[in-house]
Amino acid sequence: MKNVFSVDTFSALEARINTLKPETAALWGSMNAGQMLAHCNVTYDMAYEPEKFPKPNFLLRFMLKAFVKNKVVTDVPYAKKSPTAPAFIIKDTRDFELEKGKLIANIRKTQALGAQHFEGKDSVSFGILTSNEWNTMFYKHLDHHLSQFGV
Repeated sequence: MKNVFSVDTFSALEARINTLKPETAALWGSMNAGQMLAHCNVTYDMAYEPEKFPKPNFLLRFMLKAFVKNKVVTDVPYAKKSPTAPAFIIKDTRDFELEKGKLIANIRKTQALGAQHFEGKDSVSFGILTSNEWNTMFYKHLDHHLSQFGV
C-alpha cells in the first residue's frame, strides 16, 4: 500500500487527479467524474469535520467494526460496484473544478499533517484507527475510484 503521508505519493495522486476532465467516463459504476471527486472528499470530510456526520449508534458501530472495517482498512482491493454507505452517495450535480481542488487540498493536508496526526484518531464509523489503517483507508479508496475512471 502506498503511503499517503509521503510527498511522492501525494505528487502521484495529484498527477492522476489532474488528468481527469469533467467528461472523463467511468469504466464501471454510475457516477460521473464530478460526483466521484465529491464522493472521495467524503472520506476526508469525515476525518476533518466529523461533527458534520452523525455517529452510528452502538449496534450499528459494532456491525461496522465487525463486518465492514476489515474491508476498508486492509490491503484487499475493493470489488467493482461495492456497496456504498449512504453518506458517500452523491446523486446531485457537482462542480468538477471545485471538487477537484478540494480533493487535492485534502490529500495535501493529509500528507502535511503526517502519520502521527492520525495515530489513534477516532473514525466516525470505525472508532480508533492506527495511522496505517487511516493510510490504507485513504489510499485504497482514492486509488479504487481513480482506477474506476482510468487514471
